[in-house]
Amino acid sequence: MRAFIAIDLPQEIKDYLAKAQAKLKSSNADVKWVNPQNIHLTLKFLGEIDEKQLNQITQILEDIAGNKTQFYIHLTSFGAFPNIKSARVIWAGIDKGDSEVKQIAEDLEKESEKIGIPKEERPFSSHITIGRTRSSKNRNKLSQALENLTSESGGFSAEFTAVKITLFQSTLTPKGPIYETLKEAHLKTI
Repeated sequence: MRAFIAIDLPQEIKDYLAKAQAKLKSSNADVKWVNPQNIHLTLKFLGEIDEKQLNQITQILEDIAGNKTQFYIHLTSFGAFPNIKSARVIWAGIDKGDSEVKQIAEDLEKESEKIGIPKEERPFSSHITIGRTRSSKNRNKLSQALENLTSESGGFSAEFTAVKITLFQSTLTPKGPIYETLKEAHLKTI
């Protein structure tokens, strides 16, 4: 099965990001927007895993979550990889909670490597993907829309408490991926 580990977002944050997507869609850029119900903060993409690895990952999640305390995540800006002018991945960034997210991702990376899951080559960056460009059509308009979105919101503010880490199964379909929760591991209360 294809799987990943993430911090799921509360509905009000998904709704907020859907409104941001709607503003960016006005650029008419060639973007595959993430279904708002599927928006999440990825901690570790696992790829194809087997039943044995599933059981091991479930234990890893429990161990890591049991040693971490709930924390606030504050969304601060919009941007793109590799940059706004050459956007391929469009994202919402975080500031508060960044170090906690990075520590959990690092722990997941280290522990999952021990059970045969390849280490991610790129350095981890805390972000929430909201879209991916498919071509350069209207890329300049998209860049302008991203800049406008960040400036008009005055560095928007949305915050939530990360209370759990979730293991998702991802089934790819022609209409987009379908995510199913396999395991939730709750962080310690403050």
